[in-house]
Amino acid sequence: MKELAIPSTLTSDWKTIRFRYVASTSKGRLPIQSQDQASVESGGVPYLSMEYLRGNSEPTEFVSSEGMVKTEDGDILLLWDGSNAGEFIRAKYGAVSSTAALVSPIKFNRDYLFWLCKGIEPILKTFTNGMGIPHVDGEILKNLRIPFPSDESYRQAITNFLNSETLRIDALVAEKEKMLALLEEKRAALISRAVTRGLDPSAPLKPSSLDWLGDIPAHWEVWKLKYVVEKIGSGITPRGGAESYQLEGIPLFRSQNIHFDGLRMDDIVYVDAETHESMSNSKVLEGDVLINITGASIGRCFYVENLQGEANVNQHVCIVRPAPKIETKFLYFTLRSDVGQHQIDLSQSGSGREGLNFESLGNFSVVIPPLSEQLAIIQRLETSGNRSTELLNEIRNTIERLKERRAALITAAVTGQIPVEEMRS
Repeated sequence: MKELAIPSTLTSDWKTIRFRYVASTSKGRLPIQSQDQASVESGGVPYLSMEYLRGNSEPTEFVSSEGMVKTEDGDILLLWDGSNAGEFIRAKYGAVSSTAALVSPIKFNRDYLFWLCKGIEPILKTFTNGMGIPHVDGEILKNLRIPFPSDESYRQAITNFLNSETLRIDALVAEKEKMLALLEEKRAALISRAVTRGLDPSAPLKPSSLDWLGDIPAHWEVWKLKYVVEKIGSGITPRGGAESYQLEGIPLFRSQNIHFDGLRMDDIVYVDAETHESMSNSKVLEGDVLINITGASIGRCFYVENLQGEANVNQHVCIVRPAPKIETKFLYFTLRSDVGQHQIDLSQSGSGREGLNFESLGNFSVVIPPLSEQLAIIQRLETSGNRSTELLNEIRNTIERLKERRAALITAAVTGQIPVEEMRS
């Protein structure tokens, strides 16, 4: 059985123990009923999606607490299924999703247990398995042997040291992430200029008749979105609600999957073929632009390409299907530009929860150049995007190295490879 490497230099007051005697796990469940934010007073709790857990935004989905595994801020969660299976993270107040498990202390206090869990994380991840979707092997987890010092003051020194050192590394990561955000802002400004003024700075201009848009190239046209697309419509809640979600089958894109830089699949759910067929108006096609129309991520969008098989969207995502007058990628760049996001800000509606309706989205003003110019703009923005991506990747690599250093520091501390005197200094 695998265990954390225990240095031979450890003193005799270090022991090993199986994980089953250190903590218990309670697997999350599919919610009985999804609820609007306004229904929190009637017992709804935040649903702990990966986007909510990893971000600083407000929760976008609430569920009935009936029958759910609930957490408090600072509890320990183990990601049980999916691409990040085997990772331990801190919880927020809410209900645990079906792809995670609450880890409750038996022997140690919660803070020290969290660092022990992070220490065994690399080993646990090597044993995630499954038919297509990785998942934690519960028996391997229970039988993992982990070292610990008998002296409680030593354990507290480890906890204090890791709390301090990881906080410092996390601050460095945050600085690099700010640099990423600034580069993204610069790219957004370039996109906005390209989709409203084009690539020729000497082109004659004309008033657009829209105060917030200003002048546009004289040979361009302003259209309402509804006249240059074939479809504007969102998905629906699958028959049976969240209980119909599967761990494999046909992908169901939700708001947490839609990002400006692509469709992220690390928090994807699936529906079976029968449910898919019952959601005929929610089917996604190659070339569609998907846009979030509710919650904290409203306005976030991306286009569908290289679609493998079929897919659906739920009620929080709108399908915008371009007509021949506008290229898919040009529409995407327009919606993610400052002028697109400005219109989204102006068009939000809803009581207690912001949202976009189809009528307001259809009345968006979009600037349409000739198709040849659309293609040239797309090419320029993609080329510029590639250069930006190189710099962004350099920063992301630095962030990754910092995270690797963080993980190595945790493992060294919880296996006694850092002298206690050094941790206390």
